[in-house]
Amino acid sequence: MSTKVTVTSALLATAVAGVLSTVAHAGPLTKAEAEAAVAAKKEKCYGVALKGQNDCAGGAGTSCQGSSTEDFQGNAWKFVQGGTCTSIKVPGGGQGSLTPITKR
Repeated sequence: MSTKVTVTSALLATAVAGVLSTVAHAGPLTKAEAEAAVAAKKEKCYGVALKGQNDCAGGAGTSCQGSSTEDFQGNAWKFVQGGTCTSIKVPGGGQGSLTPITKR
């Protein structure tokens, strides 16, 4: 096997491994993960997650964990410490919400 083929094969294998690990990490929350968050007194807070860092979906444009397409997307939620959601301030004068946010 030539050096070029070996290097190309190694790069391809690395790329495939990277994609697979990303998909595994960004999968939907399991029932156990959701129950653990509730047990830790966490609450769903809409509009506070950064792009790609939401815990799950709230509507169109988010399918689940890690799928938000913009910072502070109103229909994507993130688990936060219970009782703190509505006090979280986001750029632009908004704040976290216990229900999906339709407009900012």
